Amino acid sequence: MRDEDGIACLWMRGGTSKGAYFLKDDLPTDPAGRDALLLSIMGSPDPRQIDGIGGADPLTSKVAVLSRPSRADADVDYLFLQVFVDRALVSAAQGCGNILAGVGPAAIERGLVRVAGAQTPVRIHMVNTGEIATAIVQTPDGRVSYAGDCSIDGVPGQHAPIMLMFDDVSGSMCGALLPSGQAVDVIDGIECTLIDNGMPCVILRADAVGRTGCEDREALDADAELKSRLEAIRLQAGPMMNLGDVREKSVPKMTLVSAPQAGGAISTRSFIPHRCHASIGVFAAVSVATACTLPGSPAASVARMPQGDGVAVEHPGGAAQLRLERDDQGRVTRAGAMRTARKLFDGHVFPA
Repeated sequence: MRDEDGIACLWMRGGTSKGAYFLKDDLPTDPAGRDALLLSIMGSPDPRQIDGIGGADPLTSKVAVLSRPSRADADVDYLFLQVFVDRALVSAAQGCGNILAGVGPAAIERGLVRVAGAQTPVRIHMVNTGEIATAIVQTPDGRVSYAGDCSIDGVPGQHAPIMLMFDDVSGSMCGALLPSGQAVDVIDGIECTLIDNGMPCVILRADAVGRTGCEDREALDADAELKSRLEAIRLQAGPMMNLGDVREKSVPKMTLVSAPQAGGAISTRSFIPHRCHASIGVFAAVSVATACTLPGSPAASVARMPQGDGVAVEHPGGAAQLRLERDDQGRVTRAGAMRTARKLFDGHVFPA
């Protein structure tokens, strides 16, 4: 694994994140050995990740591990691993909807999935949570195309669209959409919604902690008092969400919500979990949008939900465009997100 030839690696942007995509067979089978290798590849622990390919940010220190499907209703298995920047920690405790956007193209690039025409649907088994997502990949002329006219906030330029659809991600990690059994819980005097519709999130109004929700990422990252308060709530929420002790976990995500500022449904500031996200994760956006449909919840109290199934979740870099399908009672039954991805390099990476 550590020979002079290096390890085959596809480096891609998926949504508003970047990560290294590996074939499972090219990594150690032992999780401890695999994680040690990935820490070396990314250059962690080091705030600059100067001796690795990581970008000194949680959004650019991510890994996708791909393999043949382990179930009949999928085309590829996808394990997401978050490589911490300044800690010797690799976490499989959550999925990642942005890196997911690159899985379909990567699976085709690596020969795990055959092109099916001008568009190729790829059924992805998300190993972290056990659910299936379907990605529609543009494949004209028998190969993946990354060129197109689709743009997403947080990414410059235009690229080929990749539609992601999720049929059933409710309770992906917590066992239920509302693991506490109610839409509102009070923790340290703050009303919160503990929700998991693809990503465990603790959602609270920004003004409940004395913030506007319009602060930029840098200001929130420098706000030690706020981050300490949010972490205290997060640690109490962990057991309430069936996640146990979350001190060493990257979930749940803490999300401040406020009234939309740019024509969307709601405005967010998401922490992942200790740094403010430059945008918002796909699954976190789905969880927030779902919380907006819960009467009496903090999100519903500030949201301006549209009549149709298109929902824009605002974030520091713009807005995540989602599709929510609901039943006659208003319950979310299916969700989707438009993303893009791009192949940045394909080659070999050399661990220390």
